[in-house]
Amino acid sequence: MSITSDLRGAPPADLRRLLPGLGMSAARAFLGPLVDPPPDGHLFCPDAIRDDPALGATVDDRLIAWARDVGIYPGRLDKLRSYGFGRFMMLAHPAVQDPDRLLMATKCLVAEWAADDYYVDEVELGAEPQVVGSRLARLISVVDPAQLVPRYAGDMATYHRLQPISEAFRTAVEHLSVYASPAQLGRFQHQMAILFLAWTQEADWHVNRRTPPVWEYLVQRHLNSYLPPIILVDVLAGYELPAHEFYHPDVRRAYTTAGNAAVLVNDLHSGPAESDTDFNLPRVLQVNEGLGHREAMARTVEIHNELMHTFVGLAGRLSATGSPNLRRFLADTWAWLGGSRRWHATTGRYNHGS
Repeated sequence: MSITSDLRGAPPADLRRLLPGLGMSAARAFLGPLVDPPPDGHLFCPDAIRDDPALGATVDDRLIAWARDVGIYPGRLDKLRSYGFGRFMMLAHPAVQDPDRLLMATKCLVAEWAADDYYVDEVELGAEPQVVGSRLARLISVVDPAQLVPRYAGDMATYHRLQPISEAFRTAVEHLSVYASPAQLGRFQHQMAILFLAWTQEADWHVNRRTPPVWEYLVQRHLNSYLPPIILVDVLAGYELPAHEFYHPDVRRAYTTAGNAAVLVNDLHSGPAESDTDFNLPRVLQVNEGLGHREAMARTVEIHNELMHTFVGLAGRLSATGSPNLRRFLADTWAWLGGSRRWHATTGRYNHGS
């Protein structure tokens, strides 16, 4: 099963409309060969526009210092470094040179990943499906601060001080607030609540020992997608997509489709690193539709590609009529997808020889 992009053909017409919103380096990447449609078994997905190993290493060094300070992954910091989450954000935000902005995005990403590990997936880190909902409800009170009367606010603060995941989110959101406007922070809080809801749904599958039908799994992936980091593209790049465009149904459909496609790239790469009780689309397809491993991987690629073509079509049409900031936001989303693809194909989390 080859998870690669073919490098023949010209950019689709819809995609060319994204070019005005890009910087020159990103524009050159779009002018390079793209696939429409790709051969069977190949991903329709860009590659990274920029790879700056030194910048990625700088962000990772700062990330490890932060992780040590907040107390996540004690005794596993070398493994955390091998994953290269700072490199992920460097690849995903090719127009951003400032390591502090990239560190802010990396903190948010790793806080999310750590919560998934500690609360949902990794039993050895303390994950318990039966209490996922309660833990996440408490955690959202850090992301979107709960307003309690003084008599009980101290109890809540004491609880969170003893939780490394809470401290990770508190400091990540604090860093995000340095660069994000109130509206950008609010949209992040909204998306995190959606993500936590999805993890509660996954916990239900674990508790009841059931594999969901394919459609339900895809609904969960719609909620549990890569939107929390993707919607920070304008925050990192120093502009703001206004709310009337960000929340427009067609615009939200576009970047939500991109987030859904991106998380299926994770499904393609993460399977070998997961336990037999974890869920990913190839495994759900095998159980529900009786497919072999190779067939399930191929079907996942097909679904991913259909989502990507939908995103390109929507982004092209929206870019033809939207503001310069909307064109830039959609182009930055495309660049994020390419950086994500490169990271998944090379990270030590899923590629032990990398």
